[in-house]
Amino acid sequence: MVFEGLYIAKSNGKGRGVFTKQTIPANTIVEISPVVVMSAEERILLDQTLLHDYIFEWGKENEQCCMALGYVPVYNHSYKSNCEYEMDFENEIIKIKTIRVVDAGEELFINYNGDWNNAKKIWFDVK
Repeated sequence: MVFEGLYIAKSNGKGRGVFTKQTIPANTIVEISPVVVMSAEERILLDQTLLHDYIFEWGKENEQCCMALGYVPVYNHSYKSNCEYEMDFENEIIKIKTIRVVDAGEELFINYNGDWNNAKKIWFDVK
């Protein structure tokens, strides 16, 4: 399920991103995406490819990884994101939910740390 008003477009300096054509209220689920779960051994192989930038750690102990289908891999990162994601390990899905009102034309962001306001530097910001 993808919210009707979402679309993918060029994001300023970040490649592609997910945007909205309409205002979205806070606490709205904008996407429910199935995932393809892979083992730790497969993760080693994926880390040698471009897919490394699009996979999520998966499992209660992060012992696996997954590739989300739908728009999920295209959401860009922000330390003060306007959306959050929730992983449902049992049903093998990721949900994206707004945490505040998102205005029409605005890009939707998730925090790759998992918590919408977690300021811990992520892998591509560590120097």
